[in-house]
Amino acid sequence: MFYKSTRNSGLKVSSAQAIAQGISEDGGLFVPEEIPAITMEEIKSVGDMSYAEGAAFIFSKLLTDFTEAELKYCTESAYTDKKFATADITEISHLFDGTYVLELWHGPTCAFKDMALQILPYLLTTSLKKLDVHKKVVILVATSGDTGKAALEGFADVEGTAIMVFYPQDGVSDMQKRQMTTQDGGNVTVCALKGNFDDCQNGVKAIFTDDDIKNKLENGGMMFSSANSINWGRLAPQIIYYISAYSRLMKDGEIKEGEKINIVVPTGNFGNILAAYYAKRMGLPVNMLICASNANNVLTDFINTGVYDRNRDFITTISPSMDILISSNLERLLYILSGENDGLIKEWFGELAKSGRYEVTEDVKKQLSENFKAGCCDDERTKATIKAVYDKYS
Repeated sequence: MFYKSTRNSGLKVSSAQAIAQGISEDGGLFVPEEIPAITMEEIKSVGDMSYAEGAAFIFSKLLTDFTEAELKYCTESAYTDKKFATADITEISHLFDGTYVLELWHGPTCAFKDMALQILPYLLTTSLKKLDVHKKVVILVATSGDTGKAALEGFADVEGTAIMVFYPQDGVSDMQKRQMTTQDGGNVTVCALKGNFDDCQNGVKAIFTDDDIKNKLENGGMMFSSANSINWGRLAPQIIYYISAYSRLMKDGEIKEGEKINIVVPTGNFGNILAAYYAKRMGLPVNMLICASNANNVLTDFINTGVYDRNRDFITTISPSMDILISSNLERLLYILSGENDGLIKEWFGELAKSGRYEVTEDVKKQLSENFKAGCCDDERTKATIKAVYDKYS
């Protein structure tokens, strides 16, 4: 299966090329040319596998140019109890009847990004070998906090790579800042920027598409890649845990075979909830995807109105990983919902860059409402909910 760019449907690259490159040269994001299917029998079978085995099986549908041995090497190297604090890699907490919390924080940095960033170095280095590329890979990362540390931890001292993380000087928590600035590794660099996450993300994208910089890297025997969720190798591993969680709930008798579930995802850059949407399109029985935002509620407004407007105050909150006004992965969703219309994507995101606003078509609005719900809350409600859940369920 090949991968296309959201801004050039005629482009076709292998999954190894998409992972190694990170972002298309035209500024678009790589997407699979078709979304593979997973049957209910296959979903059930995942429940009888280890997390690494289940991941390798699901990857075999998405990364078809990887051999079974290569996928097994990647998943078994990443998803081990030496790196994660639980043998199951993830855990599921049962709250009140029919409500569950998927615990994705058992990795080495306590961030859900570990689920993808522990395996990405293996996917990337395997991709480079498959492509017979011998350049040093310079990985650029924009972070609002947790991606930075998880990426640094994953790529620290990985041979043939260097990683540079850019974070907003006053836009991450004190713990995240300390995690990043004390990272061990001879190939790691951390840079604080004056501005917010969107400034970091826009800067990284500008570097990726700057021909002069790319030529300088080429002459030095280097190439760029990304560890943000703009890289398909970061997004694909996030599909795994939705399918795995469903299979475990079914195996435990918490849900019936084929029963539809709702998935609620705290959302900033739209990668995590997009992974859930891909799982749904593959065949996971999902009713609604609920996009939960903090006071930076640009996605709530978009899903409810079809108008994306970043022309608003940027609010610094206690959940800095969601302090984002430009959600990169939304481009992948809109590419799918628009019937893979790369012309529309270029038009909308050109308007976003120029005026900070665009409005999608009525058909796309209809599809959004059929798949997504959205809501937001401020810091006080966030803290009150955390306290109420902790008091009742520990």
